Amino acid sequence: MSEVLQDVRSEAAEGVSHKEENHGPRVALDADAVRAAYRRWAGVYDTVFGGISAFGRKRAVAAVNRLPGSRVLEVGVGTGLALPHYTASKRITGIDLSSDMLARARERVRRDHLSNVDALLEMDAEDTRFADDSFDIAVAMFVASVVPHPRKLLAELKRVVRPGGYILFVNHFLAPTGVRGVIERGMARASHSLGWHPDFAMEALLPPEDLARARIEPVPPAGLFTLVTLEHEVTAAEASKTQEKVVA
Repeated sequence: MSEVLQDVRSEAAEGVSHKEENHGPRVALDADAVRAAYRRWAGVYDTVFGGISAFGRKRAVAAVNRLPGSRVLEVGVGTGLALPHYTASKRITGIDLSSDMLARARERVRRDHLSNVDALLEMDAEDTRFADDSFDIAVAMFVASVVPHPRKLLAELKRVVRPGGYILFVNHFLAPTGVRGVIERGMARASHSLGWHPDFAMEALLPPEDLARARIEPVPPAGLFTLVTLEHEVTAAEASKTQEKVVA
């Protein structure tokens, strides 16, 4: 995983912007640089990343399969590693920035006869083209610590998931305490070389009100990844915004 993301960040070196957001510095990646890096990695992505991500990916899909609703958005679908694991009753739409990764995913759909995959689309997760309330469930696997603006990603998923639906993330998050937390904070200075953010805090993604009600589960065997499940409750501000659209 780190080799893949390191290549992405190397591609993004030109025009990289370091921004102080709510929870420390993050590196905003240029979308074209992401596409270029993953174009080179598409052929070996499953070998490099598949084993590392297997536990988190399967745990996330199992959680999706247990939830009510059939319309599922998979964010960062990549080469489609997760697609064969969804139950037939789930109708899957996958999005990714990389056309090369999507080509591999489409080949997997054809090869494995995955008739429940409705669409695989090249799209920016922070700014999709879907209508409001298009999905019952959205799941983002290993995406939150890579996108330039995690809160913008969350807001977009809240927009496209219906009220009462679910938003899931599986990701590596900073351990708040203990030895692992100390090590991850120490590694943060080398995040550009590592190609990922070992100090990516869950608070950078979830505001306090969402963090308080989210279901948070460490993914075995080592707990390196965490599965976060958030039921989409419409806030008063969101309801007001919706009403304004109706009136307009």
